[in-house]
Amino acid sequence: MSEAGKEKGKKAAKGAPEAVVDKAAKAAKGKAHAAANKASSGELGDRSDKGGERFPVPAPGEYKPRFKARYEAVVLPALMEKFGYKNKLQAPKLEKIVINMGVGEATQDTKKVQSATRDLTLIAGQKPVITKAKLAISNFKVREGMPLGAKVTLRRDRMYEFLDRLVTMALPRVRDFRGLNGKSFDGRGNYSLGLKEHLVFPEIDYDKVDATWGMDITVCTTAKTDEEAKELLAGFQFPFTN
Repeated sequence: MSEAGKEKGKKAAKGAPEAVVDKAAKAAKGKAHAAANKASSGELGDRSDKGGERFPVPAPGEYKPRFKARYEAVVLPALMEKFGYKNKLQAPKLEKIVINMGVGEATQDTKKVQSATRDLTLIAGQKPVITKAKLAISNFKVREGMPLGAKVTLRRDRMYEFLDRLVTMALPRVRDFRGLNGKSFDGRGNYSLGLKEHLVFPEIDYDKVDATWGMDITVCTTAKTDEEAKELLAGFQFPFTN
């Protein structure tokens, strides 16, 4: 091997440990920086969005919907006291909320269903299922398998969040609203109500709406009687008139 080659090899061998040390130092510095950022974000309880602004974010396991907290703190003790339950599990609770939106104009224009689905997604915060005709009815120009509407089932936190928006924001915006019928129970603890316009929800922008849709909302509970179910929903501030 030539002298130049030997000197080049010595320099490479000498520089190798320095490169390894430099790389390890950079890695350690990066880990320390990431740990510091994580700790600061955990202490502040916030994070940055794309615009660089900071907004509060609850810690994992800390967030609880307002109506869920109300059920545990107010509604549940009141039910146990009135009906004499010995165990908390005996008390009725919300099981699910089903929202159904029918689109009669879909027989003339199937694009109407897509518009209704988009609006229902904004209202529920969850992608709905498109409902299709099971039978062909020539008088109504309905073919088998034709999309006629959309429905969505909400459970857990989304259920409580939707119920909160329905009671506190949507129902007060209904035109000539005079309360809810307290007899619209099915005998098994489930309550149904109808809305003529979906524009009462604040998520819907009036200028971007193609048409006005009605919807059926069914609140399913674990109550065994209508009396228990009504008391449960009254605890959530349902404005019953009778």
